[in-house]
Formats: sequence, C-alpha cells, structure tokens
Amino acid sequence: MTTAITARPAQRLPQLAGQTVVVIGGSAGIGLETARLARTEGAEVVLVARDRDRLTQAASAVGARSAAALDATDPEALAGFFGALDAPVIDHVLVTAGGPHYGPMLAMSADEVRQAVGEHLVVALEVARHAHARMRPGGSLVLMGGTGGRRISRELGIASAATAALPPFAAALALELAPVRVNLVAPGFVDTPLSASLLGDALDARRDELRTTLPIGRVVGPADVAALVVHLMVNTAVTGATYDIDGGQQFVA
Repeated sequence: MTTAITARPAQRLPQLAGQTVVVIGGSAGIGLETARLARTEGAEVVLVARDRDRLTQAASAVGARSAAALDATDPEALAGFFGALDAPVIDHVLVTAGGPHYGPMLAMSADEVRQAVGEHLVVALEVARHAHARMRPGGSLVLMGGTGGRRISRELGIASAATAALPPFAAALALELAPVRVNLVAPGFVDTPLSASLLGDALDARRDELRTTLPIGRVVGPADVAALVVHLMVNTAVTGATYDIDGGQQFVA
C-alpha cells in the first residue's frame, strides 16, 4: 500500500521586501495605487504630494512610513526633502507629479510653452539629481508619460512635443544614473480622479466609448498601471525603456 504525497505549492515571497519606495504624486490615482501595491509586496513607502489633507489620508490608507507635503516643481523643496534622508536609503522612486497641457500653440505665451514642454523633464531631472545619492545600486526611477499625446492635432497642440521628448530623455538619464535604472511608463486614458476632473460630466460617456472600442474590452485603471510600475522596480534587467499601457487605445483612436 502506498500513500500519495501532495506537495504544497511554494509560498511566493514579497518582491519588494526590505526595500523603500518613494512615490512623488502619491496622494491619488496611479501614485496611490502603486504605493498600495508596493506595500503589499513588502516595501516601506514614503509618499510625497502637494495637498496636505489628501496626502495625510493616503498615507494612512496604505500604511506609509512617512509623508511629505511639498510642490514637486520646486527644486529647493525637492533638495530639502531628499537631503534630509540618510544615504543610501531609497530603492525606488516613482514620479507622477505634473499634468498635461493642451491647446493650440499660437494661443500660448512663451512661459506657458516652457512650462508645457519642460515641466515633466525638469521635475524628473531634479528628482534624479537629488535622489541619486540616496539610492541603492540597482534601484529604479520610474517616470510617467502617455500614449495619447503621440497624435498630432490642433487640440493637443504642445502636448505632442512634450510627449515625444520623454522617451529619449529617460533613455539618456538611464545612462547617467547607472547602476540606478530609469524607465518610462506611457499610459493612455486611465480612470483616475485626474481624468474625472478633466472630463467632468463627459466621464461616463468616455468610459462607455472605451469599453466598446478598446481591444481589451474594458477601461484601464490605476491598479493596472501600478502593476507595471512595480514590475519595473523588480525586474533589474530593464532600463532606458518605454512601456505602453493603454489597452490598445493608440491603435483604435
């Protein structure tokens, strides 16, 4: 008589155990969902955002180690935040701060054009400049772009130029920051509070349209993007790359 032995499946260890993740723009949307998933994967999380009240609520919701209310477009504030950290204490940084700028270019002032084209690049560069000395080798900096801005139209205006600048910027920065890795995530429409504020009463119609037209048959949510961001933190073979996550939106738009 023989006794069958049933093997128990090996329990998966948290992929970010013992690591520290800083999320800039972490009080809502993609940033908040990334913080939530990073905590699930065992990371300590530090949240940074402009709105102190929303930041406090977000930090409590995910069990963040700490939170800092500051404007990510302020280089001195970023320098002070990272300078106060002991080195090296950070493994990964996600930057979601900053929103898109749309509209005909000739209707924009020179200062508005500088802000629209340069804001994401300057914020990312200042984060990299001040975070680098506080990051462990093999860690990662993940930036946020988009696929929608690749189209050329009068309505998008300067957004197309700003979008086009991000992939080569991330690739070049990856060479300068090595062995810290740099990658760019490019979502399409994501169902976040930012999308809701931009679309207002048209939000439900946009959701219905995407459910009908996207190859995946559903709307992309912040948890989808967070899963990709955490993968890029974990996969140490990836740097200088741009990863699209739009449910196929760019192919059917």
